[in-house]
Amino acid sequence: MQIRFSDAPAETAGSLSPPIIARIVDQDALPADLEPVLIEAAKATRFAGKAGQLFEGFVTRGENVVRVALAGAGEAAAKDRSSALEKAGAALTAKYLASGATSLTLDLAGSALSAEDVAAVLLGARLRGWRMDAYRTTLKPEQKVSLTEIVVQGAPEDAETVWQGEAALAEGVEFTRTLVTEPANVLYPESFVERCQTRFAGTGVELTVLDEPAMQALGMGALLGVSQGSVRPARMLAMVWNGGGDAKPTVFVGKGVTFDTGGISLKQPTGMEDMKWDMGGAGAVAGAMLALALRGAKAHVVGICGLVENMPDANAQRPGDVVTSMSGQTVEVINTDAEGRLVLCDALTWAQRTYAPARIVDLATLTGAIIAALANEYAGLFSNDEDLAKDLTAAGENSGERLWRFPMGPAYDKMIDSPIADMKNVGGRYGGSITAAQFIQRFIDKGTPWAHLDIAGMVWAEKSGATWDKGATGYGVRLLDRLVRDTLES
Repeated sequence: MQIRFSDAPAETAGSLSPPIIARIVDQDALPADLEPVLIEAAKATRFAGKAGQLFEGFVTRGENVVRVALAGAGEAAAKDRSSALEKAGAALTAKYLASGATSLTLDLAGSALSAEDVAAVLLGARLRGWRMDAYRTTLKPEQKVSLTEIVVQGAPEDAETVWQGEAALAEGVEFTRTLVTEPANVLYPESFVERCQTRFAGTGVELTVLDEPAMQALGMGALLGVSQGSVRPARMLAMVWNGGGDAKPTVFVGKGVTFDTGGISLKQPTGMEDMKWDMGGAGAVAGAMLALALRGAKAHVVGICGLVENMPDANAQRPGDVVTSMSGQTVEVINTDAEGRLVLCDALTWAQRTYAPARIVDLATLTGAIIAALANEYAGLFSNDEDLAKDLTAAGENSGERLWRFPMGPAYDKMIDSPIADMKNVGGRYGGSITAAQFIQRFIDKGTPWAHLDIAGMVWAEKSGATWDKGATGYGVRLLDRLVRDTLES
């Protein structure tokens, strides 16, 4: 969806007859300049301007019939004002996306919204407008997306400049949603890399790709053990953005299991199709790196994606196998469906040895246990560093991608000790998310601030939310972008 700023009068800026004119309305504060018939109609339908609430009416202005939409932005002094404004913009898109309208004019004349407020409205509108219909060939006309642009009229002078930064963020989220939504026969380790090579061309991001021989030479036995049952070869992808800042980069590492059957420890068939999004951590890292580059972030950041497919062919690793990681530590593979941590451990070792990070954050759709604990409301946060944990928690609140911190400690660590290797890849029945984090922590160099984000419940939604439709949410992009803005660019 295109966002265009215009100085033309609202009634003529759109491309429809009658045009759609949208206004942003604070709670219990209907604009005094609205026609009395619209004010009465809004009251009659109990429109009160609550965040995300929408009213539509028709009115004659001069010789023209105008379609007027009022989008509620909640209380003007609310703590979560940006989120409420995003909901207002998203409500407009949800209403008109497949309505037959091709253009909508957002009339801000006389509005008290700041440039940042306007950008929040537009971000919500654009994010809610993302849809992937590439494989849908039998849509009826009334089901197809029609809304292609939002024309902004009467915005503050610097609103367009502020919007450019948010537009870059939106592109990052959209890229992640596309990667997560693609089926596994289309998106696999090699094609994931190819998508990034194409999308990052000309952005200033430097890409490095390791193939399987290169990873074998480095001793990545844990990651390659996961991949050995698939005909799709594994890849390691690094994306470097150096926009200034610290000499040592902040590093983001994403789990990229492009399809997870569970391997020999085969998953139940019901719902296995969802495992195309088991690369959601890698998708979030790629989207965040794109957003940072497109908005020219003044920070030094590296994104790394460990990319594999977990399949159960005759060459697949077996429960009970012992693999040697790049760090030299050995792992007894008790369950081949606990594969993400095996991918991450080698990716994290390579990241630390190659880039000597100032701090490191990994993202992974790692455990079902985190969904049992937090449902689809929070991602789990595990960390060895109080400052990093606080920074991430704050970034989660500020971006709307919330985190909940879990405990770690020696008692949990003992649960992954193995009688024949340095560790096993699963603990006991309980505390599965915590023991998974303890496993990953064993591969973090002493003195390196680290956080692990278990995002299994957040990357895919079974029902639409305020700024996304059912399906891929793009979770993680806004969180990482906010972390960079607040701690590296402030």
